[in-house]
Amino acid sequence: MTDVSPSPALRVEGITKTYGSSRALSDVSFEVAKGRVHALVGENGAGKSTLVKIVTGIIGADHGKVFLGGKPVRFHNPVDARRAGLAAVYQDPKLFPHLDVAENITMGNAPVGRFGMLDRKQMYALSQAAFDELGVSLDPHALTAGLSVAEFQFVEIARAIISDLQLLILDEPTSALTPAEVEKLFRIVRDLRDQGKSVMLITHRLEELDLIADDVTILRDGAHVGTYPVSEVTRADIVQKMVGRPLDSLFAQRTPGNAGAEALRVEGLGLAGQFSDVSFSIRAGEIVGMAGLVGSGRSEIAQSCFGMTPPSRGEVYLNGKRVKPRSPRQMLGLGLAYLPEDRDAQGLIMAESIMANVTLPIVGELARLGVLDTAAQRAVAEEALATYDVRATGIDQIVSLLSGGNRQKVAFARWLATKPSVLILDEPTHGIDVGSKAQVHHIIARLADTGLAILVISSDLPEVLAISDRILVIAEGELVDDIEAATATQETIMMAATRSTGETVNVG
Repeated sequence: MTDVSPSPALRVEGITKTYGSSRALSDVSFEVAKGRVHALVGENGAGKSTLVKIVTGIIGADHGKVFLGGKPVRFHNPVDARRAGLAAVYQDPKLFPHLDVAENITMGNAPVGRFGMLDRKQMYALSQAAFDELGVSLDPHALTAGLSVAEFQFVEIARAIISDLQLLILDEPTSALTPAEVEKLFRIVRDLRDQGKSVMLITHRLEELDLIADDVTILRDGAHVGTYPVSEVTRADIVQKMVGRPLDSLFAQRTPGNAGAEALRVEGLGLAGQFSDVSFSIRAGEIVGMAGLVGSGRSEIAQSCFGMTPPSRGEVYLNGKRVKPRSPRQMLGLGLAYLPEDRDAQGLIMAESIMANVTLPIVGELARLGVLDTAAQRAVAEEALATYDVRATGIDQIVSLLSGGNRQKVAFARWLATKPSVLILDEPTHGIDVGSKAQVHHIIARLADTGLAILVISSDLPEVLAISDRILVIAEGELVDDIEAATATQETIMMAATRSTGETVNVG
């Protein structure tokens, strides 16, 4: 167990929370030491978000106690928590875009002068002082709407430190950041730690633990598995404790089968300002990975093949026949399906049921004389639920209520209902936990074994290496390498992706 000071920054004792018959947290107890970065990990549904909501006063616990700096606390809302020195920053920060940066930073804690009037000069001075402390170059007068995701997070952190911050909770803070922004964020976290403040980091990216965390607490199915110094546990140990089974049973290395006939071939494909002269092929039963820096043109190539942004030059062949991509509907009809990176906005209809999402692409095939055969529709959805092991209350459950991993399975089912011969997957495991990621990998391998040709675009190099037969590397809109996965390494892929310039590839 982690050695902790007599008065830790945070202590939770016996926290329990139920929703109806479902228990989200069960008797959870652990401590966050002062002046430490403490990671909180677990699969989706393990109880991490519920615990943070209880600690910050968004919801109440059924049982248990929370102590901040050794004193029992029960916050009624996040404002109370912030005033006591505890603040949370989420992956989608909640700021007011129509206000300027300083107004957001001092919201609920604005300085006042004589007669109770807002002291705007002091407001901007406080905000600038916070940025100076963080080492961040931001203009307190700037309109918040024009900030990047990373800058939104820096504003939230500045907002926290003007309230005598003692404990900062970061919820999946790096999910939408570039490598340079991640490093800047981690520098800020280290500086806060060096000042004696504590940081709780919630992340799916286990590789980040070695970079920034001192201790790690693991939750599984709402229960506390254990708290450990990061230096004393391996990533494999953490995964096994998170999911209850060894790492090697989750991520089996791909063993290529016998590839069949050529299913997709592109020759000299180009789109003005995006990519040029791209040529490659994929055979039936083959998994081809596509790696490269963020912004290298990978997604644009896939979207062009799918007809979302038709190419300006070059040729595309599907199962030996030349086609001219004009629209997604056309390409789906020809046997090519594309699962986009932003599954929530582009791949699914969040307010609809699992059944509606899965059957939407084939609803015409399920109609008889213009009338939808609801029995057939339900049968297709039920089969998809079982085939892809979607954890849900049933096919009528609304998709927005599912975890990230289960949403991704529904997205798979939706496009595979069209029975494509070629499937393009864009960042298929982005934002999902390690257990769900392993299930997605097994689904991809199983589909390839049935003869589907699969192109996987991913920024996760270990993932690309594990599941691919071959790896295409894209740099600045050009295909610069085609490597057999068996002989590839992260280093060789990085060298190709950066054209040996020494830049760092975004590996997750």
